[in-house]
Amino acid sequence: MTKEELFETLREKFKELLKEYKCDTKNISIKSRGMTPKEAIGETKRADYPILTGKEIMVMAEYRGCIGQAFTLAPADYTGNIDNIINADIASNEHARALFIACINAVMRYLGLIDHTVHCKNNGPEDCAKDFIDWLKENFDNPNILQIGYQPALFNQLSLHYNMRILDLDPENIGKTLNGVTVEDGGKEHDEAIAWADLILCTGSTIANGSIVEYLNYMESGKDVRFYGTTLAGAAYLLGLKRVCFKSK
Repeated sequence: MTKEELFETLREKFKELLKEYKCDTKNISIKSRGMTPKEAIGETKRADYPILTGKEIMVMAEYRGCIGQAFTLAPADYTGNIDNIINADIASNEHARALFIACINAVMRYLGLIDHTVHCKNNGPEDCAKDFIDWLKENFDNPNILQIGYQPALFNQLSLHYNMRILDLDPENIGKTLNGVTVEDGGKEHDEAIAWADLILCTGSTIANGSIVEYLNYMESGKDVRFYGTTLAGAAYLLGLKRVCFKSK
């Protein structure tokens, strides 16, 4: 699947959903804006989350009192008709894509189809990482884990208990070592890392930059890929992906 195919599939599935629930898109208004780090994640013990270092922005969409969020490098403020968002060039325009992702999260939350669309705050990321350990123990037998995307609290906890490797695209993270594990360059060939892994934990934020298609293709080849976070909430439902998110609301 290509990035263009992915976003066209998402667009059509979302349109079908709105039609199924008899939502008149011309009369659905959406409000969306970028959030401050404190609004998005509160006051945390760690200071190295991407949103706190300025590497990511969270955009929030509101539909009839329900909130959908999405991490992105290209936030955009918007107030207007949902039709404009649905019909935008979401494959090529990162601003439109961020709006679309947050929008489907908000609308699908309102429809009762998804939950966990609002990011956890304060101690939430640390507590979520601990819940991941319990979840892994219940569902897997000591897997080799490849983490896609540097989520520091999660990485710190998992690397204390499991054989870990991690891929990231941020040049400032690549080469860092934590608990004896070095962050590898996700922009290079990493077939060997994929082959090594029994389980791939992939940030749902990969949908914001389109790199998620690579991991969808690995799923098709039989790899166990689980996505984490709030960004992918609506898309995971529409695409039938497995998502894990413990402390979000």
